[in-house]
Amino acid sequence: MLIIESLLEKDTDSLPLKLAVNSRAEMEIGRYHWMYPGSKNHQYRPVPTLGDRAGPLSSPGCFECCIKCLGGVPYASLVATILCFSGVALFCGCGHVALAGTVAILEQHFSTNTSDHALLSEVIQLMQYVIYGIASFFFLYGIILLAEGFYTTSAVKELHGEFKTTACGRCISGMFVFLTYVLGVAWLGVFGFSAVPVFMFYNIWSTCEVIKSPQSNGTSGVEQICVDVRQYGIIPWNAFPGKICGSALENICNTNEFYMSYHLFIVACAGAGATVIALLIYMMATTYNYAVLKFKSREDCCTKF
Repeated sequence: MLIIESLLEKDTDSLPLKLAVNSRAEMEIGRYHWMYPGSKNHQYRPVPTLGDRAGPLSSPGCFECCIKCLGGVPYASLVATILCFSGVALFCGCGHVALAGTVAILEQHFSTNTSDHALLSEVIQLMQYVIYGIASFFFLYGIILLAEGFYTTSAVKELHGEFKTTACGRCISGMFVFLTYVLGVAWLGVFGFSAVPVFMFYNIWSTCEVIKSPQSNGTSGVEQICVDVRQYGIIPWNAFPGKICGSALENICNTNEFYMSYHLFIVACAGAGATVIALLIYMMATTYNYAVLKFKSREDCCTKF
C-alpha cells in the first residue's frame, strides 16, 4: 500500500512537467502548420476580412473592374500605334495625290514633250504602288506591336497571373526590336526625302511672291524672274521649255494643282515626321518588353533550382 501511494505521489509531482512538455510540443506543431499551410494534418481556414463580412453589396462593381482593365493597357504602344497609323495615312494619302498633281504641272507647263518626262512618270507611278505597300505593311505591323505590348506588359501579368516565357517568345520579341530599329532608320531617310518636294515647291512659291511684290521694276524686271526645274534633276536638260518666267510663272502659282500639291507635300512630310516619332516610341516599348521577358526567363530558371 505504501509503495502504491509513493508511486502516485511521484506521478503527481511529474504531472506539471509532462503538461509543460506536451504543451510545448503542441505549440511547435502549431507553429509548423502556420508556417507551412500545405501540410496534410492542417486544414487552413482563411480569416474572413471586413469586406467579406460586409455582405454582397461590398463586392467590386463595374467601376473597379474598368479601372483594373484600364491598368492592363500598354499606353506607350497604344499612343505609338495611333501616331503611326495617323502618320502613315497622312504620308501615303497626301503623297499619292501630291505626286499626281506634280506630274500634271510638269506635263502642262515645264515639259510639253511626253518622251522627256516618260521616265519620271514611271518612277512616280512606281512610288504610288510603293505607297500602297507601305500603308498595308504598317497597318499590320502596328497591330502586331500593339498585341505584343498587351501580352508583355507587367499590368497584364498582374491581371492574368503567372506565365511561362519560352525561347521562341523571346526570339520573336528580339526580332521586333531589331525590325523596329531598322524601320526607324529607314523612315528617317523617308522623312528627309519627303522634305525635298516641299523645298522645291517653296522655292517656286517664293519666286511667285517676289513677282507679286510691288518692288518689282516694271514688266521687264518681272519677265527676268524665272524658275528652271531642270536644275533639280526632275526632267532632263533637253526638256522644253523647262524654264518658266514672269507672268507665266505667276499663273502657275495661282492654279489649283500647284496650291494643292504644295500643301499636300507639307502634310505628307509632317506625316512622315509623326511616323518617325511613333517608331521611336515603338523602339522604347519593344526594348522594354524584351527586357521584361528576359528578366522573367532568368527568374523562372532561378525558381527551378
